[in-house]
Amino acid sequence: MAAGRARRLLGSLWIALLLGQPDPAGAAARSGSQSLLTGSLVRTFTPFYFLVEPMDVLSVRGASVIMNCSAYCETSPKIEWKKDGTFLNLVSDDRRQLLPDGSLLINSVVHSKHNKPDEGYYQCVATVESLGTIVSRTAKLTVAGLPRFTSQPESSSVYKGNSAILNCEVNVDLAPFVRWEQDRQPVFLDDRVFKLPSGALIISNATDLDGGLYRCIIESGGTPKYSDEAELKIIPDPEVPQNLMFVRQPSSLTKVSGQSAVFPCVAVGFPTPYVRWTRNEEELTTEGYERFLLLAGGSLEISDVTEEDVGTYTCIAENGNETIEAQAELTVQVPPEFLKRPANIYAHESMDIVFECEVTGKPTPTVKWVKNGDMVIPSDYFKIVKEHNLQVLGLVKSDEGFYQCIAENDVGNAQAGAQLIILDLAPATTGPLPSAPRDVVATLVSTRFIRLTWRTPVSDPQGDNLTYSIFYTKEGINRERIENTSRAGETQVTIQNLMPETVYVFRVVAQNKHGPGESSVPLKVATQPEVQLPGPAPNIRAYASSPTSVTVTWETPLSGNGEIQNYKLYYMEKGQDTEQDVDVGGLSYTINGLKKYTEYSFRVVAYNKHGPGVSTQDVVVRTLSDVPSAPPQNLTLEVRNSKSIMLHWQPPPAGTHSGQITGYKIRYRKVSRKSDVTESIGGTQLFQLIEGLERGTEYSFRVAALTVNGTGPATDWISAETFESDLDETRVPEVPSSLHVRPLVTSIVVSWTPPENQNIVVRGYAIGYGIGSPHAQTIKVDYKQRYYTIENLDPSSHYVITLKAFNNVGEGIPLYESAVTRPHSVPDPSPMMPPVGVQASILSHDTIRITWADNSLPKNQKITDARYYTVRWKTNIPANTKYKTANATTLSYLVTGLKPNTLYEFSVMVTKGRRSSTWSMTAHGTTFELVPTSPPKDVTVVSKEGKPRTIIVNWQPPSEANGKITGYIIYYSTDVNAEIHDWVIEPVVGNRLTHQIQELTLDTPYYFKIQARNSKGMGPMSEAVQFRTPKAESSDKMPNDQASGSAGKGSRPVDVGPDYKPPLGGSNSPHGSPTSPLDSNMLLVIIVSVGVITIVIVVIVAVFCTRRTTSHQKKKRAACKSVNGSHKYKGNSKDVKPPDLWIHHERLELKPIDKSPDPNPIMTDTPIPRNSQDITPVDNSMDSNIHQRRNSYRGHESEDSMSTLAGRRGMRPKMMMPFDSQPPQPVISAHPIHSLDNPHHHFHSGSLASPTRSYHHHQVNPWPIGTSMSHSDRANSTESVRNTPSTDTMPASSSQTCADHQDPESTTGSYLANAQEEDSAQNLPTAHVRPSHPLKSFAVPAVPPAGSTYDPALPSTPLLTQQAPNHPVHSVKTASIGTLGRTRPPMPVVVPSAPDVQETTRMLEDSESNYEPDELTKEMAHLEGLMKDLNAITTA
Repeated sequence: MAAGRARRLLGSLWIALLLGQPDPAGAAARSGSQSLLTGSLVRTFTPFYFLVEPMDVLSVRGASVIMNCSAYCETSPKIEWKKDGTFLNLVSDDRRQLLPDGSLLINSVVHSKHNKPDEGYYQCVATVESLGTIVSRTAKLTVAGLPRFTSQPESSSVYKGNSAILNCEVNVDLAPFVRWEQDRQPVFLDDRVFKLPSGALIISNATDLDGGLYRCIIESGGTPKYSDEAELKIIPDPEVPQNLMFVRQPSSLTKVSGQSAVFPCVAVGFPTPYVRWTRNEEELTTEGYERFLLLAGGSLEISDVTEEDVGTYTCIAENGNETIEAQAELTVQVPPEFLKRPANIYAHESMDIVFECEVTGKPTPTVKWVKNGDMVIPSDYFKIVKEHNLQVLGLVKSDEGFYQCIAENDVGNAQAGAQLIILDLAPATTGPLPSAPRDVVATLVSTRFIRLTWRTPVSDPQGDNLTYSIFYTKEGINRERIENTSRAGETQVTIQNLMPETVYVFRVVAQNKHGPGESSVPLKVATQPEVQLPGPAPNIRAYASSPTSVTVTWETPLSGNGEIQNYKLYYMEKGQDTEQDVDVGGLSYTINGLKKYTEYSFRVVAYNKHGPGVSTQDVVVRTLSDVPSAPPQNLTLEVRNSKSIMLHWQPPPAGTHSGQITGYKIRYRKVSRKSDVTESIGGTQLFQLIEGLERGTEYSFRVAALTVNGTGPATDWISAETFESDLDETRVPEVPSSLHVRPLVTSIVVSWTPPENQNIVVRGYAIGYGIGSPHAQTIKVDYKQRYYTIENLDPSSHYVITLKAFNNVGEGIPLYESAVTRPHSVPDPSPMMPPVGVQASILSHDTIRITWADNSLPKNQKITDARYYTVRWKTNIPANTKYKTANATTLSYLVTGLKPNTLYEFSVMVTKGRRSSTWSMTAHGTTFELVPTSPPKDVTVVSKEGKPRTIIVNWQPPSEANGKITGYIIYYSTDVNAEIHDWVIEPVVGNRLTHQIQELTLDTPYYFKIQARNSKGMGPMSEAVQFRTPKAESSDKMPNDQASGSAGKGSRPVDVGPDYKPPLGGSNSPHGSPTSPLDSNMLLVIIVSVGVITIVIVVIVAVFCTRRTTSHQKKKRAACKSVNGSHKYKGNSKDVKPPDLWIHHERLELKPIDKSPDPNPIMTDTPIPRNSQDITPVDNSMDSNIHQRRNSYRGHESEDSMSTLAGRRGMRPKMMMPFDSQPPQPVISAHPIHSLDNPHHHFHSGSLASPTRSYHHHQVNPWPIGTSMSHSDRANSTESVRNTPSTDTMPASSSQTCADHQDPESTTGSYLANAQEEDSAQNLPTAHVRPSHPLKSFAVPAVPPAGSTYDPALPSTPLLTQQAPNHPVHSVKTASIGTLGRTRPPMPVVVPSAPDVQETTRMLEDSESNYEPDELTKEMAHLEGLMKDLNAITTA
């Protein structure tokens, strides 16, 4: 049955958890939990409370009384009444009946001396069947006693205008029923005549009309009772003053908050007194305060008292002649009030709950709990916790009902209740439930706790998702408690707060997501018995047996729990922290050696075989007093005049009094007659004036302290001489006669002589001093002193000193002097030897240990004095002069916090006292490397011109490399949020700062990250950089023709000039290559036309190339061949890897010849011809119609036509060389170069000085980037040349042409056919153009003709001549290799457009690093063979 109930309980809890309900046990199970319960289990709380509760009633005999009570509930409650805790049987009671609203009516209250059936405490009880019971507060019915006077009015007389009081003291209960009569007529009360709460009558400001016979009457029902009559006489004012006196003084009162308090205060006298009040010694102002009222005659009334009114009230009566006062205390009591009321609680069986109840009141209320009207008796399962809270353990169904917290103190009581609902249990949900846990055992059994462990059920051997509930109860008791495991899968629990030597029954239930399973077999476990220790020894007593001993006695403990083996007596001096103890075998002990007249505390602990028992309470006793053990201190004598001397002293030191000092004994005698001693005993004051002495006589004095036990030791004798004659002390002394000062380094010695007038008393001298002012410090010395040393001064400081004589009247006229203290001169100590053998041992990337030796130490290098060492260090950089320092007391120091891979220098010095050494020789050490701690910076991604599928990644090294960078890793991905192991990895070896990535997907966003590595490992990754690849792939297919349009096929673009504004609406390809909006039909016609023309030209050129040779051309070819055969590649071989050549020789490229070293070989640009030596020389005299074999290059170069090296380095620009006769306009229109980025751009006499490296580039498009132009537009446009700001960043090492001999300055050659060409060429500005697609290239220039010389003094040589500007150009023909051996007209250069300099630079940076030396050697050999083949072909 219990197991089934447990399963139902856990099933209900499981549903509650699914609904989000917290465990309602304890404070969590408040009324707020009711909203968390759903379904058929829910029962709402029922409102059930009192609308009206009975109140205290004061009644008289024979009167009728109603005790009000009314309760509310949805179901009409049944009302019953209790009197003094017992239910009243109202059915058969003819005097007491229940009214319809539940109130109790008592007819004709019965009250006599021996029969008081109606007086007592009444309580209303409301019950609703099947719901519960609640009880009201307790109300007291008080019946006034029989009329009886405790004091009666007495005849008296009063001065006119004074106050009179007539006493009529009755029982407190009867005071409200007292009234007064004057001459048998009722007395009307007003501000002048009023009745005190006790019944007495006060008449203030008495007049003649107040005289007469007075009596008081008690009317409490029945026959009135009259007091004796008393006559009040009014007498006229006396002519002489009368003493003030109180006829009624205030008495202390205790009132309940909300009541009124009256302090009577009646004073009489002549003149008529005036009365005022103070509270806690502060004037009490009654004006403006409604609660404080000053009644006639001076009484004080406080209405609606509160706790703030508590205090001491003083009545002060004064009449101008004298003042009298009387005091009384006011105490305020407060009925119980609830600070926190109990809250309704939902709970399940076996749970623990706590009803909270917090109350306040004065006196502090007591709290009791009632369940359904019955008192809750504390037990093992019902406990009062935290003073007022009720804890119910192991709930059962019968615990359901209403619980009330009832608070009570001397002045009232109050109740507050709450409802407890025990929820019905829900069935478990469908699904497999766990079987019973296995092998439940108690692994640890103590007196008050037991630890249980078990194994998981068979149904769930893992048990990771199971939780467990442990049910336990005392054997034989049906009230089970529950304890849950703290986390899933836990298979042990500790049950706390058990009773010793008690048998408990335990069982364990597992539960999963479907609910609780089967219960384990019950396990019985008995807790251990508690050790039986002795109780406290009773009747411990202590008494002082002497000033240094105390005797302590006690009796055998009542609960010895076996034989007492011994006792331990603990004692401690009061005010101390350390306790001493002594072992005692009997029942008394005397402790000796204690301090006299000192309090000690004592306690006793009994021991049996189990150990120490319970200690007794401390008893405190003071040892007996004795005579003082030390004399008084600081005895001084002051001669007052010729007959008296004043003595001053201090008490004996603390701890030597040995009792209470009751006085001091003074003994004195003449020094000349030591046997004649006089004694004088004074009080406890610390001075004494001895008078009646003889003039000019020396006396000796001594003082001793007294206690009740006798006289202590006396001081030493101290002497003083009375004056020969009485000096004048009615005025201050005169100025001292002299003052001398003698300054030292830190002190000044002051000496003086007394005033010249010796007839005025001098008691002493006051010395003032300070820097610049004498008022900073003041010192007083005795009148006998004539010198004083002022100490602790500053060296080399100017002090002002003043001296004044003083007596009891005051200080005399000062005498001033000044002095300068001497300077502080200390000889320089000899320097110490610096430490030697300083060594730096590297321990880690940021730690270096510095060690050294000290030759001033003994051989064992042991430091025995207070010397210390200072270590300083800094990075070994000349610009860094800032040191860091640290002190050490040993011969080594660990320097931490250093930078990785950094060279530091260290030195050491030693200091001992004020002596220091110089710095030692320096030691150096480089910290170990550390992984980079910052990512590569300035990561940029650009598209490679002409290859949208290829991108170039550039970056800068990390700012915190922490070592030599050995490589980088590039991560890229199309998903920035992907895991890092899903990104593609591109390793980069070495310290390169650029890298190409090929074969990417078009029109796709990529994300790039880079991390650096050194010998220690990888650094952090950079932030992701996004780059979207271009949409089109056309620039890859047409690196030349698409860029220049039909210009590459014989047409010339129109030069629109620099001020041209492009048409709106243009668009660019992703790389900036212009796209054509031409109609497709027009494009087809143009392509076909150009193709036909090109084929015709190729045929004609081929014929000429195979038939025309001359001996002059053979010489040129031989010269070119020999030069090329002995050609040397200079500079970085990686930069000059030559390309493969096709036998068709369709593509020619002019190589730069500058041999100057490049300062930044990493930053490269496309190799483009830089001066006229790069252009193949031509002879104008040659026939332009010679047929040559030629293949037209259209720019559609396929991937198959590229060598391996070409694929690695990309496409280089092509130089297209037309050889038609005398073009009337230049193909290249050059613009003057103004100063851009290169400071070396200058004009020299008509020719532009180009920088060291000058390049010609073919411009794709004269329009700005971002616009488009049609094919037709490009066909008619003129080529313009733009300057690139970074032309100085081109490579210095490249293949030289055959016209370039080893010494560039000795190279001669003519590139002009006649003087006209030379002259026009000198006026042509050098053009700087931007590079485009890099292609592999070489140049085969011819031998220059005789008679033409090249002037090396010119800073720049014109590249091309301008001739016959008036004739239009019909076509531009491309030179084939066969034409290069012959002289030809000037050949215009057609160069494709360049990407931005930065992009090109990075492309070449990447490409150059791909060359290997063995590859270069092979390529150079290949090139020489091709050159031989070329010469053979051209010769043929």
